[in-house]
Amino acid sequence: MPGQNTFQSYGSVAKTFHWLTALLIFSAFPLGYFANELAHEIQSPAFDGSQAVIERATLLFSLHKTIGVTVFFTALLRILWALSQPKPGLLHPDRKAEALAAEMVHWLLYGSLVAVPLSGWVHHAATTGFAPIWWPFGQTLPFVPQSEAVAEMSAGLHWVLVWTLAGALGLHIAGALKHHVIDRDATLRRMLPGGSGAPQPPAQSHSLMPLLAALLVWAGALGGGAAIGVFGGKQTAGTATPVVAAKPGGGGAGSWTVQSGTVGISVTQMGSAVSGSFGEWDAVINFEEPAAPGPAGDVEVTIAIPSLKLGTVTQQAMGADYFDSASFPTALFKAEIEKLADGYEADGTLTIKGQTVPVSLPFDLALDGTTAKMTGGLTLNRLDFGIGKSLPDESSLGFAVEVAVELEAEREE
Repeated sequence: MPGQNTFQSYGSVAKTFHWLTALLIFSAFPLGYFANELAHEIQSPAFDGSQAVIERATLLFSLHKTIGVTVFFTALLRILWALSQPKPGLLHPDRKAEALAAEMVHWLLYGSLVAVPLSGWVHHAATTGFAPIWWPFGQTLPFVPQSEAVAEMSAGLHWVLVWTLAGALGLHIAGALKHHVIDRDATLRRMLPGGSGAPQPPAQSHSLMPLLAALLVWAGALGGGAAIGVFGGKQTAGTATPVVAAKPGGGGAGSWTVQSGTVGISVTQMGSAVSGSFGEWDAVINFEEPAAPGPAGDVEVTIAIPSLKLGTVTQQAMGADYFDSASFPTALFKAEIEKLADGYEADGTLTIKGQTVPVSLPFDLALDGTTAKMTGGLTLNRLDFGIGKSLPDESSLGFAVEVAVELEAEREE
């Protein structure tokens, strides 16, 4: 069997590309479906944090993504090969509607075989805390920022394109079976291994109508996706404005009112840093700058746990094995402020999920008249607060939680 295509039939190279692509696609589809089912379970507030479920989801997603990247490069090679080869003619070009549909579906397949894995790859690169691709490259992509907004947009695009590809595949298979079972012609046999014995197709010409029809299908699919909101548009972490209650201190001369600030956290999931912040919190601060190192006041910060935005794992973080926000909607930090020889420290306790742990928050403070700007941070161990108890090692989720605090406050008159 010759490797090159002819006007009569496909060569061995085209056939190899065709069946390899089919094998990869029909492997990627079920892997993606079951991985998504597990992801929904993990993101559910009722999820018990089972490490076995997380590891299974990670395995399926890694397989799905790795096969997807393979599809992308296989499709590119297949398209380049097709461009260099004669295209076997249709056996029934006189059936105008059928010929238009067949060529339109081929355009949809070629385009989707590139666009579907590429959109998934962009989503992977834009997402933090991901299941890795099993390649020595590709965890990030040039010009693709790690951004929840980009991840949400590309996830929606991937979903729409997957369904477009599925529809095109269904039509392609139905057409092949129709030719083989009803028409009993050589259309399907031309793509099977070995010689096809196909007759010489009649002379024919190709127009741009099938391509235009395919473009209309893509446009309709994307428009439908936009209409049902699959491309996001929700306010995301990093763009939302934190709601900080302008809550005054104790009312004395050393009372301060917070004007703005952020309480951010960063964790390591699947070897990748995932960062976010709490959108709602308030602070009661009493502070007087002492002449020498020593006591300087006190602070009490109440944080609304459900206001946390932590990228694509926000829902998972609210689950019973993690913050359990349904049962423990707030966290409380209470501390005495002390001026040190170099900098300041808030020494006290942090209560999360009903667990109270001693903590010390070192910070820097810049005073300018009645305005104070504070920046500080500390490292917590999630297990101290019973967070992620079902994950006793760091293979899926690191122990360390980095907390960063910034705020600006005004002294009360």
